[in-house]
Amino acid sequence: MWRPLSALSIVLIGLCGSAAAQSWPTKPIRVIVPFSPGSAPDIVGRTVLEQVAKQLGQPIVIENRLGAGGTLGMGAVAKAAPDGYTLLLHTTTHAVTASTYANPGYDTRRDFAGVTGLASVPNVLIVAPNKYQTVKDLVAAAKVNPGAMNYATVGPGSAAHLNAERFLMASGIKAQQVPFKGGPEALTEIMAGRIDFYFVPLPPARGLLDAGKVAVLAVSGSTRASALPDVPTTIEAGFPDSDYNFWVGMFAPVATPRAIVDKLNAETVKALAMPSVKEKLSLAGGDPMPMTPAGFDAFVKKEIDVNAALVKAAGIEVN
Repeated sequence: MWRPLSALSIVLIGLCGSAAAQSWPTKPIRVIVPFSPGSAPDIVGRTVLEQVAKQLGQPIVIENRLGAGGTLGMGAVAKAAPDGYTLLLHTTTHAVTASTYANPGYDTRRDFAGVTGLASVPNVLIVAPNKYQTVKDLVAAAKVNPGAMNYATVGPGSAAHLNAERFLMASGIKAQQVPFKGGPEALTEIMAGRIDFYFVPLPPARGLLDAGKVAVLAVSGSTRASALPDVPTTIEAGFPDSDYNFWVGMFAPVATPRAIVDKLNAETVKALAMPSVKEKLSLAGGDPMPMTPAGFDAFVKKEIDVNAALVKAAGIEVN
């Protein structure tokens, strides 16, 4: 008799999920961002989710929960009640930490349900104004004093770290990592000239670039950034296999009813298509990246594999 009961249970679970989605949300939604206020994911998240909140008729509260390379925030969402009221907004670092943290208390591949991508964001190679004119100038300076140069990250195993390591391997130079709690702190050190370079997502650096407080040498993506059409990629600057792509996306605990995930996806994709949201993202330097939940899950799994290979090639230690 267990087979009919099992089938009935599946039907009942599906009905409960559909009912939950019809009434969801009935209270504020919490979105954990494992980065500091003013960082790229924080900017992208607030830009998009402000509109999503209007459509859903409930507040969406962003909680910046930093620590352990983003794994504290990820762990909080992985262990949260799967009811659609606790979500994760993360970046390429989501895929990186799957290889750089041995026992974070959750399984990156199995404990999250992808909702959708939000935006692809160019990482820019920035330096202090007038310090280096081109990427080749920076590389030449690094070769004069091997290992003396330093670069900023927002922690070991972060996307900024992997981006820099890929560039170091491609250019054949050595430099010391200097980790910071968040992007704004690292940008301050770049402006002061105490840090030599930093691969940072464009949104938090955009205002500083426009004001001439930092200089951009290249973008790290596979193609030029629509927001910086005159800035070459690191590949165009003469360094093959130096490209690294940065994205921002949204996740839910894996057991969240599929109907809720689908509803959240539909509303977020709708928001991403709105001219006002697209304009704000463009001004910050991002491009909308809507996907289906299944498409985003497949994309993230591929990103985990790509970054695992890079972690191994760069010899990055597992925490």
